[in-house]
Amino acid sequence: MASDKTHVKPVVVFARWVSWIGHPLVFISLSVGVIIGLRLANRAGLALWLALLATVILPMALLLFRGIRSGRWSDPDVSISAERVRFYPQAISISVMAVIALWFLRAPAFALRGAMVTLFLLVVAALTNFRLKMSLHALFAFYSAMILFLVQPIAGAIAFALALLVFWSRLYLGRPDLPEMLVGTALGLLGGLATAW
Repeated sequence: MASDKTHVKPVVVFARWVSWIGHPLVFISLSVGVIIGLRLANRAGLALWLALLATVILPMALLLFRGIRSGRWSDPDVSISAERVRFYPQAISISVMAVIALWFLRAPAFALRGAMVTLFLLVVAALTNFRLKMSLHALFAFYSAMILFLVQPIAGAIAFALALLVFWSRLYLGRPDLPEMLVGTALGLLGGLATAW
């Protein structure tokens, strides 16, 4: 029995690390950084990155942190469907403010389109949550991977490999079930195509 536990433990640890790297906030932040680096010159890219940091990444991180600290949600993934009912309206509000800010800042078209598609994906996820708690890990991992692939195939191939690992890790850890993972994956791929094209 002891040998079985020592054999399984590294796999569990690896799955948890992959799940953390695949957290939507982490995966999207890394992907946005790569896309901006590939598409824009240094100064314009830095300005856009700072705008996204101020309007999306930091507010969303603060929302998650305060929600966990106050007990509104039990984990950073907001895994429980009932907790997501309270999470989605706030996340959607942050996304709306980001779209407005990027529009006023005259951000590049691809950035504004990405913010609008992200808002749309959050609205669909919120509406779907009444029937099915789709995997946000899968949604945003495959969403980011699809965009990266259409921007730069090598970066996209790496992102797809990571997205597949995220898919495996979430199933292995028993967080969402297979239908929830597949719906999130399909919506992410469609969102990525809409953003990149």
